[in-house]
Amino acid sequence: MNRNFLFSVIIGIAVVMMVINRQKEETVMKTPVAEKIPHKTTIHGYDLVDNYHWMRLTDKQKLAKDPDAQTQKVMDNLKAENAYKEAKLKHTEQFQGKLFDEIVGRIKKDDESVPYLDNGYWYYTRYEEDKEYPIYCRKKGSLDNAEEIMINVNEWAEGHDYFSLTGLSVSPNNRLLVFSVDTLSRRIYTINVKDLETGEILKDKIRGTEGYAAWANDSETFFYTTKNEVTLLSDHINRHKMSTPQAEDVRVYTETDNSFYIGVYRSKSDKYIIIYNSSTLASDYYVLEADNPEGKFHSFSSREKEHEYSIEHYKDKFYIVTNWGATNFRLMETPDGATSKENWTEVIAHGDDVLLSNIEVFANHMVLSERKDGLRQLRIIDQRSGNEHYMDFGEDVYAAYTLTNLNFDTNILRYGFTSLKTPFSTIDYNMDTRESTLLKQTEVVGGHNPGAYTTERLFATARDGKKVPISIIYKKGFKQNGEGNLLQYGYGSYGATVDPSFSSTRLSLLDRGFAFAIAHVRGSQTYGRPWYEDGKMFNKMNTFTDFVDCSKYLIQKKYTSANHLFAMGGSAGGLLMGAVLNLAPEVYKGVLVSVPFVDVVNTMLDETIPLTSNEWDEWGDPREKNEFDYMMTYSPYDNVEVKDYPNMLVTTGYFDSQVQYWEPQKWVAKLRDMKTDYNLLVFHINMEAGHGGKSGRFRRYREVALEYAFMFDIAGIKR
Repeated sequence: MNRNFLFSVIIGIAVVMMVINRQKEETVMKTPVAEKIPHKTTIHGYDLVDNYHWMRLTDKQKLAKDPDAQTQKVMDNLKAENAYKEAKLKHTEQFQGKLFDEIVGRIKKDDESVPYLDNGYWYYTRYEEDKEYPIYCRKKGSLDNAEEIMINVNEWAEGHDYFSLTGLSVSPNNRLLVFSVDTLSRRIYTINVKDLETGEILKDKIRGTEGYAAWANDSETFFYTTKNEVTLLSDHINRHKMSTPQAEDVRVYTETDNSFYIGVYRSKSDKYIIIYNSSTLASDYYVLEADNPEGKFHSFSSREKEHEYSIEHYKDKFYIVTNWGATNFRLMETPDGATSKENWTEVIAHGDDVLLSNIEVFANHMVLSERKDGLRQLRIIDQRSGNEHYMDFGEDVYAAYTLTNLNFDTNILRYGFTSLKTPFSTIDYNMDTRESTLLKQTEVVGGHNPGAYTTERLFATARDGKKVPISIIYKKGFKQNGEGNLLQYGYGSYGATVDPSFSSTRLSLLDRGFAFAIAHVRGSQTYGRPWYEDGKMFNKMNTFTDFVDCSKYLIQKKYTSANHLFAMGGSAGGLLMGAVLNLAPEVYKGVLVSVPFVDVVNTMLDETIPLTSNEWDEWGDPREKNEFDYMMTYSPYDNVEVKDYPNMLVTTGYFDSQVQYWEPQKWVAKLRDMKTDYNLLVFHINMEAGHGGKSGRFRRYREVALEYAFMFDIAGIKR
């Protein structure tokens, strides 16, 4: 028998078997198909039809022990999606395990933070090997003294699928510790109080809060913020007296405008309790002397429609960082007995090319946190001589910011530094001698050589001529020939700027030949406040086109190609991904979309959905026709079309309080119905988690391993 003929027969049989196995697989695991039940909303003369409105459940339905018919239907669809994802990615399970072990293997298991001194005690956080949660500790007077464990979070987290402990605050007399717990991931916290001398958890339990408390100077009274359990907005500030029930707490402030977030904190000077109110466009404050907890809060300055500012108390005056007559903010001061705006005087003038973010005040120095030329800067001013200087960080692509600085009478500034290739470093800086002392750099177990990687700052020209910065890192040896795999990340909303910082997790990408890039698109504050204003409301489309133009630039410069380019974004960055997928799906090989805000119009129409009313000034209020019309041009769910889309992995958390699970669920269902390609679309639903995924130090990396394995599989990387 002819060997070539025999070989052909064998190949033919193999192909037939492969087809049969694929048909069997499709028979066993069919693509989930969600039922269409049209739900019509008529607005501005337009019929907005939502075929998957039925997927939305109330919190009561989600938490019910016995699901009703609708809940069961929703759960069946989510289970089908998870099962489909498991089947489609089953061949990557071993690789996922390897990636997980690799990622957590780089994390120092018995780690400890740099201590800081506050009111006679040194405070620090440490981790024990293989434990998921931190242990909060302190030592009295000297670091040589015995350790006092305030809270071992691992003990509190036992038996919970999700656990968050936050808001630690010690009373002025150093005896009582306030801390808050959330076990559902809805960010509704219960405040607890521990007697640090006896170890007793006191009967004072405050439910339904934001999780933070501000102590008055009597160490018997604290103030806290309540949370609306439906909208999840903060609505009241209450005063609690120790050893009294929550029902007797006194309401000291109520916010009636549901477009504002509110909260309460203690000033760095320890002289004031401060209530803050913040919306997208405005902020204001109420102050009360911490020595007089039962007194009346007084308005700092009258609320104005478009005035944002922050305050910092020092000695007998307040410093104010304000955008009053200053797009990029300026610094002013006022006596603490005369705080209304007409008493403010200018300290640092507005700069057209410098965004003033915040300040740190010391006895002889002031530190300004600025954003200049698209990068964070720290500007040191000697208040005695008036001399000033900018700190030199020695890298072109980096992030630097002040850390915990509680001591006024010092010339030492503690700050943090990181870059795409440099692990996070805690540094003390002598503001007089300009000498730096490295206190700690996050250890990468197994070693890390920053010199093995190259970072660059690139500039893509957007379609309207604006220069959009791109921060990029790759391992040396990466070839700029158009054949390299590249993951491009973006966010671009709320003025939040994604700074180029280190991630040991990312080494699993870089060491397998991927490049990683951050597109600093409009909607952030990379170039100050105007960069944000040019990417919100009626300018929101710039955020999406900037990202696409950055992608095309990276392809043009041969860092990658459409067959090797991946994109990633989460939450509002998930909105970015959804819009980009509709605008230019052909540019990407695969897209990772995490907890995505994709059902923009329907969500912004419903005030009962958490956080909606607070965000009308960010996206628009669709009850206004011009704002509705503009939102409809980009809302990802409303713009899904009959066309090809790239490979996609979409993730969500069933208890997500920021972006409800049904947004990605509806979006995936619509994509499945309308897309014309055979590319992979899988939907991962974490049934125990919320917006941030799993809690704990290591478990969260299971989902990172899933995302990486998904990308590597598509890119043909098998190990």
